[in-house]
Amino acid sequence: MTQAHIGTGPATQAPAASTAAPAVAPARRRHPWLMPLVAVSPRARWVLGLSFFVLFFLLWAAVTFGGLVPRTFLADPLTMAREGVLLFTEYNFIADIGMTVWRVLGGFVLAAVLAVPLGIFMGAYKAAEAFFEPFVSFCRYLPASAFIPLLILWAGIGETQKLLVIFIGSFFQIVLMVAVTVGSARRDLVEAAYTLGANSAGIVKRVLIPGAAPDIAEILRLVLGWAWTYVIVAELIGSSSGIGHMITDSQALLNTGQIIFGIIVIGCIGLISDLLFKLANQRLFPWSSIK
Repeated sequence: MTQAHIGTGPATQAPAASTAAPAVAPARRRHPWLMPLVAVSPRARWVLGLSFFVLFFLLWAAVTFGGLVPRTFLADPLTMAREGVLLFTEYNFIADIGMTVWRVLGGFVLAAVLAVPLGIFMGAYKAAEAFFEPFVSFCRYLPASAFIPLLILWAGIGETQKLLVIFIGSFFQIVLMVAVTVGSARRDLVEAAYTLGANSAGIVKRVLIPGAAPDIAEILRLVLGWAWTYVIVAELIGSSSGIGHMITDSQALLNTGQIIFGIIVIGCIGLISDLLFKLANQRLFPWSSIK
């Protein structure tokens, strides 16, 4: 009895607990930033993001002020800043910025208004997807810049041509991405809605669209960034205004300071619009997991 009690008592269980402890301890000692998929605080996110820009500008300054690259090919940060001031004070660069923003928003909104309903229709009804998807996939791989010569012939070099370049570059991407998102809806929710008496239109309106809305908003945010690349390509040819037009003129004068400043302005506007878009998505769809 005594030996049986000793063999099954707490004394024999203690070594098992001590041998299991070291397997857990190393994971607890790891820094959270070094662990996959572990989120960082908002403050740390801002600090890390700004740190990259600081290091980038320091490297840029070291390369240019150190003479490693001729300033004819790469202006230093101070020269770039001076050229930026001249653009705003003497060349009315704010008007070029406004024109480019208007073109981006005009072409993108037109594409989104037409593409989102078509994408929802394709994602909800497989017959529609089978009908439209081959053509949409074919057009999605066509570069928007390849249409510029045709669009100049059809619409001239005015605003219509530039809006159409952005429209073509954005429309087919949105359609296919929205269709895939809507088509991947949870089947159990659809079956539950049918069980509760919903019809086909009700399934689309009350199940598919609300479930896919956060992802559709995220798709629009991503494609808006692509629209900025299309507008610059459109403004490089046959344009008398806009940031792309300013970059082309600066390239002819070998003014790399103005070219770099224009590129930085595009990046800043895009970053601000991206942050605003993301904030709006989080406010409109608080149940979404997209951060």
